[in-house]
Amino acid sequence: MAGFDVIDFLQSLAERAVEIFDVDAAGIVLADPRGTLTLVAASSEEVRLLELFQLQEEEGACLDCYRSGTAVTCADLSTDPARWPRFSAAAITLGFSAVHAFPLRLRDQVLGAIGLFNAAPRELSEDTTTVAQALADVATIGILNERTLREHQVVTEQLHFALNSRVLLEQAKGMLAERARIDVGQAFAVLRKYARDHNRTLTSVAQELIDNRAGMTDLIAVAAGKRIAESG
Repeated sequence: MAGFDVIDFLQSLAERAVEIFDVDAAGIVLADPRGTLTLVAASSEEVRLLELFQLQEEEGACLDCYRSGTAVTCADLSTDPARWPRFSAAAITLGFSAVHAFPLRLRDQVLGAIGLFNAAPRELSEDTTTVAQALADVATIGILNERTLREHQVVTEQLHFALNSRVLLEQAKGMLAERARIDVGQAFAVLRKYARDHNRTLTSVAQELIDNRAGMTDLIAVAAGKRIAESG
């Protein structure tokens, strides 16, 4: 799909999910062609760290959700610590007590999962879980558009692109944060605003920053200005 920025789409989806479902955070993981999950979107730095920990430890709700292709919920992580002992401990340390994961699924094909996190223990109503799964289904269709449904190779390339783009973005965030002396969350916000203001994709801006191409000094200046304004 021409002009379709997968990373920006999924990041917006994670942010909107927090608003729609009145949860504290959301994260999205996608699988590469070998079935290895990678974090592609997170609504906060805390949930980003938790999702990365989950993938590293190969334990948690989103992994179980992806593997089973069905929703996985836990309203209170402290009541069932044996279910995911390392993940639960990390979640509670990062300020989360409840997790609900929904598969990014179309028919029998599961692309990944979206996780919803709450600071306080919380059950989700039947209506909420229905809508959450519907949102996950819409996200799947957004990735597997009509042309990619007919062309498996296009699907593979698009997912490869999304995963590689996230790697570039993480590198660019780290570089910008270090150079401008801001945190990675602020660096991401600066990168995203710059891309939108200049009608660019996040991936292309991240690549130019990593390559230190001309014009990126403006981005560093914007980031530095943000730090100065906030410190003032």
